[in-house]
Amino acid sequence: MKAIETTGTVNEQHQLLLDKPLSHVDPGRVRVIVLVPEEDEIDEKIWLKAITTNSTFDFLKDEAEDIYTFSDGKPFDDQG
Repeated sequence: MKAIETTGTVNEQHQLLLDKPLSHVDPGRVRVIVLVPEEDEIDEKIWLKAITTNSTFDFLKDEAEDIYTFSDGKPFDDQG
């Protein structure tokens, strides 16, 4: 699938209204992912579950994406 990022507003009838028309997209069904602001940060376990079960991230399973090894960089230890 091809991803297109745009913005919009949810109205009082809970309908999504896009800020700009998607004139470059052929008519038909689409998959919509809605990101809403949260007061609290997203729980890491929820994020990890989403990234491992959502087909949007399947490209990360490609060996060509494996560009780092355990010997790259320095270990991070947050002391704060």
